[in-house]
Amino acid sequence: MAVRIRMKKMGRKHRPFFRICVMDSRVARDGKAIEEVGFYDPMVHDKASRVKINLERVDYWLSVGAQPSEKVNALIRKVRTNKFGSAKAPPPMQAPKEKPPAEEPAAETAEAAATEEATTEETSASE
Repeated sequence: MAVRIRMKKMGRKHRPFFRICVMDSRVARDGKAIEEVGFYDPMVHDKASRVKINLERVDYWLSVGAQPSEKVNALIRKVRTNKFGSAKAPPPMQAPKEKPPAEEPAAETAEAAATEEATTEETSASE
């Protein structure tokens, strides 16, 4: 039997959650696991608390020939060395930029309004 240490997807849409499981490689991704040895929650802000792995059980399974997947191997390495990096802080909030008022069109509209008033006065005087 080819045994793999891989992630089983749980959670829901847009809210993933993974269990780190020891499984037969021929079983479906979300199929029956031999043993669950940890979990990975990528939605947690603190990177160090995203992963919990029982390293004693992982070491046992590795000693009897289980192969970790690439992602699980990276997680195991990070847990052992305690090097998770740090999450970037979001950029600071900024006020929206205001557009400067357009001065030229306002002057043209004032002239147009003055000429309209003059034409209305002429038409009212001629009546």
